[in-house]
Amino acid sequence: MALKITVIGTGYLGATHAAAMAELGFEVLGLDVVPEKIEMLQRGEVPMYEPGLEELLRKHVAGIEGSSGRLRFTMDFAEVAAFGDVHFVCVNTPQKHGEYACDMSYVDSAFAQLAPHLTKPALVVGKSTVPVGSADRLARELSAAAPVGAEAQLAWNPEFLREGFAVKDTLHPDRIVVGVRSAHAEKLLREVYAGPVGEGSPFVVTDFPTSELVKTAANSFLATKISFINAMAEVCEAAGGDVVKLAEALGYDDRIGKKFLRAGIGFGGGCLPKDIRAFMARAGELGADQALTFLREIDSINMRRRGQMVEMAREALGGGSFLGKRVAVLGATFKPDSDDVRDSPALNVAGQIHLQGGQVTVYDPKGMVNAGRLFPTLAYAETAVDAVRGADAVLHLTEWREFRELDPAALGEVASNRLILDGRNALDPAVWRGAGWTYRAMGRPSA
Repeated sequence: MALKITVIGTGYLGATHAAAMAELGFEVLGLDVVPEKIEMLQRGEVPMYEPGLEELLRKHVAGIEGSSGRLRFTMDFAEVAAFGDVHFVCVNTPQKHGEYACDMSYVDSAFAQLAPHLTKPALVVGKSTVPVGSADRLARELSAAAPVGAEAQLAWNPEFLREGFAVKDTLHPDRIVVGVRSAHAEKLLREVYAGPVGEGSPFVVTDFPTSELVKTAANSFLATKISFINAMAEVCEAAGGDVVKLAEALGYDDRIGKKFLRAGIGFGGGCLPKDIRAFMARAGELGADQALTFLREIDSINMRRRGQMVEMAREALGGGSFLGKRVAVLGATFKPDSDDVRDSPALNVAGQIHLQGGQVTVYDPKGMVNAGRLFPTLAYAETAVDAVRGADAVLHLTEWREFRELDPAALGEVASNRLILDGRNALDPAVWRGAGWTYRAMGRPSA
């Protein structure tokens, strides 16, 4: 008999996972505790921008004309428990207020509400990013609280979604990692992921601690690589070098590779910063804090980039106050192909300049609504041209394709001063200079 799958938590991760499971042919029931979110999903709408996700939802949500009907939503844990053979927990694990540690309250709540309804054998699969050691504790609590006892098994299956590529990353993952304690749990998960595995996705079977460590270790490595090239950009600034050419030369080394070697204003978003901080906090609890002290410097380099961008803008505008200066900021989201503005370096820079007296106008292709909620005192324009109109300086802070395709000559007609600061090293200096702009980028004083 075909497995039935439930997904608990229908945010960014859960909504994508639920739609993808339906696409793989399973009957799926999604659960959330927020009525407005459930109502949106039942209409085939998503509360965030993610390329391809809404189309995938509409293809499968029951009640939508022409859909497969394989995907439904509920707010009832009893219905979820009665329906599913495999329950994926996809709730948020944010950073705790005032400390580095991970807030496990949403995960704990999901398990506590599901377990008492498990009256038949089931596999509960955690996908949330949690501190190492959490799965062991949750497995004990699950079997103690579930009426079926030890027949309510746990597995851990970390997610590796990249915003902007989440649908592809779920349907065609570059690896599937499962932390299991029984052959039965492994068998069920091989059945769930038979499609991707059949296409060649590696299936890595581990213990609980290793599966919990994979995501935070991967994010820590990426953060290290990004902060390394940003540290090199600081050295290039001091030495008169060109960090883009340096990165190109480094990237030809197969041991290093080209990816994540673009210097700029650093990383942000809802995962990388909070994951490396939670990793440090957990290492400290385990008595292994010295192993991860380097991550403090990685975090420090990253946060320093934002202030350095502000100082570069101040220097380019004459070195004095921002008072009376009009600054256009291109980009609000933490990365392109997303509407996510959580811990966005672009908005942080815009906010700092605004607080120091600058008249800041922001434009972003998808992040305007969320940016307006987070920074209501900034000005927002409906187009890049409107943002640049009358500007004394233009800051390129999120590497959207739309910005790379802007016409510098046309933009120069509306700017007060043809000065562009490229915070992502993604624009072509020759093209902009050819149109009469003064071009400056981080780590490229002589470019």
